[in-house]
Amino acid sequence: MSKFEKLLEDGKFVITAEIAPPKGIDFKKVKESAELLRGKVDAINVTDFQLSMMRATSLATCKVIKDMGLDPILQMTGRDRNRIALQGEMLSAGVFGIENILAITGDHTSLGDHPQAKAVFDLDSVGILQAGKTLTSGFDMSGNELKGTPEFYFGAVISPGHSNLNLQIMKMRKKIITGAKFFQTQAVFDIEVMRNFREITKDMDYKILCGVLPLKSPRMARMMNEKIPGIFVPEDQIERLESVCKENWKTEGLKITAELIKKLKSEELCDGIHIMTIGAEDIIPELLEYADLL
Repeated sequence: MSKFEKLLEDGKFVITAEIAPPKGIDFKKVKESAELLRGKVDAINVTDFQLSMMRATSLATCKVIKDMGLDPILQMTGRDRNRIALQGEMLSAGVFGIENILAITGDHTSLGDHPQAKAVFDLDSVGILQAGKTLTSGFDMSGNELKGTPEFYFGAVISPGHSNLNLQIMKMRKKIITGAKFFQTQAVFDIEVMRNFREITKDMDYKILCGVLPLKSPRMARMMNEKIPGIFVPEDQIERLESVCKENWKTEGLKITAELIKKLKSEELCDGIHIMTIGAEDIIPELLEYADLL
């Protein structure tokens, strides 16, 4: 059992953060960011070719983080690998002692820096969970017995603010049936989104980490409202950013996020938070201080 699994299943308010692998083989920034987060977060989620951008692998980065004595969460997307490669990578994770896996279908390659790349999508997130569950039973997907069986704590993603929430809930139920024990949400800015989501899913057995993303500017907030399905930044938060000088946007954005975290925790709307900072991991300690989590 991973440290992350034990904390989450024991009812601790868990904190995770996100780190992207490097575009190259220089892991200096990854190590610096991971060290900065030591003792402040309970696990570090490593993105897997996020937005279809070519980088070092999530598995290699998780190994670096694991060797530092920290608990990584391995993201696995179905976009780039068929079922043979997915199973092989999960077995490799087991060899390295990486126990947490987050299954994601993945963005299409046309969105990334190699748009000519052929997308695979042999397995979607549900299929990845099923493959992982099969491996932990001691067999591969073709029924062949394994020599040594891995143990994993599986998670998946959910978008509680999606316009077609019923479809999201239907997929969520499938993910739970196929082995997902925890969920990470897309970035949430409006607490009503989580209040509604938790009411609708109160009959379901799962742990959930609410995704939070500190706003860096009014323009960023408006762009997300316009471009990203399932995300809604309330107008009053945008107005708060616009009411302060540009040099105070970062601090105000952190305070807005911290206030949301406090409400989420006090109302028990989630089992923890997942912090997304898009490469700005250095702001996480300050955010946690504002949220009274340090």
